[in-house]
Amino acid sequence: MTLIGIEAIGTYIPSERHTAEYISEQSGTPVNIIKTKMGMLSKSVPGPDDHTVAMGVKAAKIAVERAGIDPTTDIDLVIWAGEVYAEHPMQTYAIKFQNEVGAEKAWAFDVNQRCGTVVVAMILAKSLMQTQGYKRVLIGSGYRNCDLIDYSNVRTRFMYDLAASGVAMILRNDYPQNVVLEGSVISDGRFSEDVYVPAGGTVMPISCEAIERKLQYLDVTDPVRLKERLDELSMTNFLKVIDDSLERSGFKRENIDYLGLIRMKRSAFEYVANELGVHPYHQSTYFEEWGHMGQNDSIISLEEGLKSGKIRGGDVVVLTAAGIGWSWNAMTIRWGTMGE
Repeated sequence: MTLIGIEAIGTYIPSERHTAEYISEQSGTPVNIIKTKMGMLSKSVPGPDDHTVAMGVKAAKIAVERAGIDPTTDIDLVIWAGEVYAEHPMQTYAIKFQNEVGAEKAWAFDVNQRCGTVVVAMILAKSLMQTQGYKRVLIGSGYRNCDLIDYSNVRTRFMYDLAASGVAMILRNDYPQNVVLEGSVISDGRFSEDVYVPAGGTVMPISCEAIERKLQYLDVTDPVRLKERLDELSMTNFLKVIDDSLERSGFKRENIDYLGLIRMKRSAFEYVANELGVHPYHQSTYFEEWGHMGQNDSIISLEEGLKSGKIRGGDVVVLTAAGIGWSWNAMTIRWGTMGE
């Protein structure tokens, strides 16, 4: 099989912010809890033109410019890995994204697994490139699920950090740089009914009553029971997919040079890093000012790792994700040119 490498990435984070103080005022949660336990000084929120696909397009144009390619002729496939909460219901977001990026030659489709979607898209893209011979695949994502959080609902406090951003990645076939190795995913359907937006689907169509009851926001059916069940296996599954991705890529925990961890509360972030033998702040990036940007976290962590010099040629990089539903994801990358 030919090598599939990352030719370029692009990221976009809106300048608008909800501060810890603002969230505290709206939610009643003490500001010191938000800053320390939740590990959040502020979070990014969308400006007037920062729609879901639009943010992905902004990131994609940066990636295209960095790759130095012509999107009209050089992209064969477009995968939308962003959220389904976007500009309009029932659009095929990948096709909208394809059009606005100008990838006229490509075909496009959507994929979704909540916060695990970018890793899933990378797995799919690599497989399609190796079996169908596509030269370049553009993966795009936008996220603004912060709109779906009601700060007055204490049941969703663990999601107060949901934020906004856009990311994009260009994968290139027969490209021995920044090589995408093996991914690993676990999903557990026993959690599929624990977190969702109650109104707006076929079970409960949107109505004035639903809006008055704030049922258009994310909610948790039984937060105590959810925590009890998740605590039993979440960190175990997180470590399991990382170990599996590493092993299938020919590495072990001690080979990790940089860990692109999804944003989580500070204690969990430090726990995962320490369990893997990775320094949580020298070999990863913690988002105190941007919040949790869903499936975009790992790509933004990759960008920040490169900017800060934490990632160098020859490094083994592991991107991670975990999403409601529930899923746990990991992808191993060998950064730089193979052989460095």
